[in-house]
Amino acid sequence: MTQMLTREIVTIDEDKCDGCGVCVPSCAEGAIRIVDGKARLVANNLCDGLGNCLGTCPRDAITIEERPAEAFDEGAVHTHLADAAAPEGGQRVPNLPCGCPGTMARKLAPTGPVEVEAEPQPTTAAAGRSRLGHWPVQLALVPARSEMWDRADVLISADCVGFALPGFHECLLAGKTLAVACPKLDDVRPYVEKLTRIFADNDVRSVTVAHMEVPCCTGLVQVVRTALARAGREIPLTEITIAVDGSIVRVS
Repeated sequence: MTQMLTREIVTIDEDKCDGCGVCVPSCAEGAIRIVDGKARLVANNLCDGLGNCLGTCPRDAITIEERPAEAFDEGAVHTHLADAAAPEGGQRVPNLPCGCPGTMARKLAPTGPVEVEAEPQPTTAAAGRSRLGHWPVQLALVPARSEMWDRADVLISADCVGFALPGFHECLLAGKTLAVACPKLDDVRPYVEKLTRIFADNDVRSVTVAHMEVPCCTGLVQVVRTALARAGREIPLTEITIAVDGSIVRVS
């Protein structure tokens, strides 16, 4: 029989919530998920009512209220987190078990800028050469322990930044180890786990987070901050906000 009692528990106002997902990595119990574009409490017994997620909501959509609810269950939390980290078979597998050759890690040789023709012809590929120093770049696919992170200046970039910012390679990527992710469409909990391992197991020199100005994209900053806290590392962190017109709005 389910134990019910009157206690403090999270309540989410769906009218205010825009589904940005910033609250998700703030909940250590995994009690909040983005479902159909809205943050939702997965189960009452997973919420401890402490409200760690309150301060991260940019829309003030999360509050704590006292109401009848199931008792907080640490055992249920442990099971929930274990299930979330594993597929239906119950055993955790690599991020991409298909063995696709395109996911194989490789080191590249980025080059400097080249001269551009005064009047570029249609066959001219680009105004500069790639500054990418490794492959893959998607956060779900990069290795957690690798020489690519050692003494590295790391760039964690939202997917859209590379399309919006002119000269992305020269302005942000040059000299940095890159990982890209989407805090709006992706499940960010595995990203918190991956970044925690990266920060804890490698000698990372600095971290730059580049994201778009839209509210949902700021969740990437919280993901990185949460990972740094869990890794117990004090690494210099720079946040760069890009406008949808491609301009740099803020550097902090």
